[in-house]
Amino acid sequence: MEQPERIVVGTDGSEESVEAVRWAVRQAALTGATVQVVTAWEVPMAYGAGAMVMPDEAEFDAAAKQVAEQTVRAAEAEDGEVAVERKTVMGHPARVLVEAAEGAALLVLGSRGRGGFKGMLLGSVSQHCIANAPCPVLVVRASSAPRG
Repeated sequence: MEQPERIVVGTDGSEESVEAVRWAVRQAALTGATVQVVTAWEVPMAYGAGAMVMPDEAEFDAAAKQVAEQTVRAAEAEDGEVAVERKTVMGHPARVLVEAAEGAALLVLGSRGRGGFKGMLLGSVSQHCIANAPCPVLVVRASSAPRG
């Protein structure tokens, strides 16, 4: 039996990523695809070699899992109609998302994440994914995404 198509969604807890999950779930309901919510995390630079106490990587992964769970919940993505998988990966978000999109039907991203400058239309992760993803990329803006 053939696997259903997979839609990958990058999340960081921002309103844009909540809208991206909403869009992906609506699309998956129309196409029979599954949704894979991917949250990347990195050890902050402040915890580098000079840090006195280095938190366990499990703590960062647990925080990323919490972000993914809160994003899925905020998007009201679990209605039972669409399979929604959560995945957390250590690494730079742009690299992680491009790798996660391998074999996917679509990569869905929010136009801006939590970092950078609010005036920019696209964040650096979105720009990198648009240029390097192995599948089509859809970028969702929170202010323009239809609800419902």
